[in-house]
Amino acid sequence: MSKEIIIMFLTAMTVLLIARLVALKCGLVDKPGGRKQHKGEIPLVGGISFYCAIVIFYLFWPEVLPHTKENFLPYLLSISLLLLVGIADDRFDLPVIPRVFIQALSAAVIMVNGLYIHTFGHVLGENELVLGSVGYLVTLLATWAAINAFNMVDGVDGLLGSVSGATFAALMVVFLLAGAHLRAMWCLLMIVALIPYLMFNMGLIGNKRLKVFMGDAGSMVIGFTMLWLVILGSQGDEAVMAPVTALWVIALPLMDMVTIMVRRLRRGHSPFRPDRDHLHHILIRSGLTSRQTVLVMTLLTATFAGVGIILSQFGAADWLSLAVFLGLFTSYLLVNNKLQKRNPDIRPQKKQPHNISAGVDIPAGNR
Repeated sequence: MSKEIIIMFLTAMTVLLIARLVALKCGLVDKPGGRKQHKGEIPLVGGISFYCAIVIFYLFWPEVLPHTKENFLPYLLSISLLLLVGIADDRFDLPVIPRVFIQALSAAVIMVNGLYIHTFGHVLGENELVLGSVGYLVTLLATWAAINAFNMVDGVDGLLGSVSGATFAALMVVFLLAGAHLRAMWCLLMIVALIPYLMFNMGLIGNKRLKVFMGDAGSMVIGFTMLWLVILGSQGDEAVMAPVTALWVIALPLMDMVTIMVRRLRRGHSPFRPDRDHLHHILIRSGLTSRQTVLVMTLLTATFAGVGIILSQFGAADWLSLAVFLGLFTSYLLVNNKLQKRNPDIRPQKKQPHNISAGVDIPAGNR
């Protein structure tokens, strides 16, 4: 186990160091301006590092994969597509249609292999809520939701990496409790693959000249990986958790995304119109520092996931777990709206760049 951890860390670190140099030369950087408040050109290579670490493990250590080597290929193809369109978007600001198409294609690839959301469990009581062919549409929507939920989290140094790490840790606990040790090991390796990025992104080593960002390529790969693991864990003959438990595991990014979209619709805006009313923006305007915001949101992620896991371990019915989740969601929505009204964004609106006008939210905390 320790060997795999060391190899994953060194692989991700090595790729990150090489990729940032290449990115600076080919223009794969995030430039300040508009809603992006950082200084200097920052390489968008965190996702490349994360992806390459996964590929190397697939090639050399297939015994560590959370799925059979053959069934791992569709997932690998999907994240490859997402990485490529993400890199192109980071470099050239693609319009929305190519991104939405590739996200849908990535979902279709794993569905062709038989992996999709075909049941919601017993959320209505004794009878299982089987989706049938509707499950394919639900999986497409879930793919879009997961990718965009984690993309929207990427707004403060260390936030996406920390929230993702907490989510992977929650999934690791679920798999360990169920005896699915390979899947638990994979979740741990995903956390390790994020550590080099976090070290550079948060300035824990080197100096500000070594800073890197995740990029849309990274947030899409991470979001899809979360969804893939959730489907593996909650669907099919090898399911180890109820689908409603999966909601708890990704609760905070999901709640933040839905809350911000509901707020925009109530204002008469597009749900994809960018603004500075995400939870991390609100917390910073409430007086927290960036580091404190990262800590609070990471703890919330772990707490929400922990509640879902505890309910599952104590044998709570699916419908009861869902009812508690919806109650918490409602409370979150009310508290979030109250904090937003108390600490509104009073900065003047500026003309949006091309990729924002195309209709996709662009993270904007430190970027």
